[in-house]
Amino acid sequence: MREVVLDKGHVEYVAHMGSDLMVCNAARVSFAKETDWEIDSAAVQRMRDSGSPTIPLEELRMLGEKDKKLIKYLAKHNHWTPFAHPQITLRIKAPVSVRTQFFKHKQGFVENETSRRYVSYIPEFYTPKWRGKPTNGAKQGSEDFIDLSVMDEKKYHNAVRHCVDSYNRLLEIGVAPEQARFVLPQGMYTEWYWTGSLAAYARFYSQRIDEHAQWEIRQYAEAVGKIIKPRFPYSWESLTHK
Repeated sequence: MREVVLDKGHVEYVAHMGSDLMVCNAARVSFAKETDWEIDSAAVQRMRDSGSPTIPLEELRMLGEKDKKLIKYLAKHNHWTPFAHPQITLRIKAPVSVRTQFFKHKQGFVENETSRRYVSYIPEFYTPKWRGKPTNGAKQGSEDFIDLSVMDEKKYHNAVRHCVDSYNRLLEIGVAPEQARFVLPQGMYTEWYWTGSLAAYARFYSQRIDEHAQWEIRQYAEAVGKIIKPRFPYSWESLTHK
């Protein structure tokens, strides 16, 4: 599963470990107890009505009502450790300046990023949806979307092209890739593997989907939510809509 973000970016599902049931059993172990999936009788009936001889087990099982209530209770009262056991790995492609905002989220995450010490293919760059500067004395943020003139838009692309030309020239004359990369601007796309706990992703989402967050990171947060929610529906809803 891949969600396209911005003009050339994406958030791609790689793998996950755990489920809503794992969250419940991580909490219940305190009392030396464990629960299991229940069978969705409605799904069984649909299978019979369709005449299908088999149906994937995950489509027949469902979380019990007691476990749904437990998840809501844990989230409401900030008992976050049971949500730290499930893990999700995503592959993300974003501009360098947006990646920096991802990497501010340290607790519960680990990342491995493409390094221009080792690769030298032509980089890709973000063409922003331009926004006006903040008003009323604000130190950060932006206002509504604005249109640049054809000339100003061209200047942006010319500046990027000049940086790429300089980068390629440095490589041609023998400069080490780890130094040649210094000339590349923050609008360059980069990619990384991002693995984190369900709890960590929910914190990231809640902070970065907020209307005060930068527009670009909000687009990525929305894509992250679209990928994780179907895999942890009750936990995700409880953690992000408290």
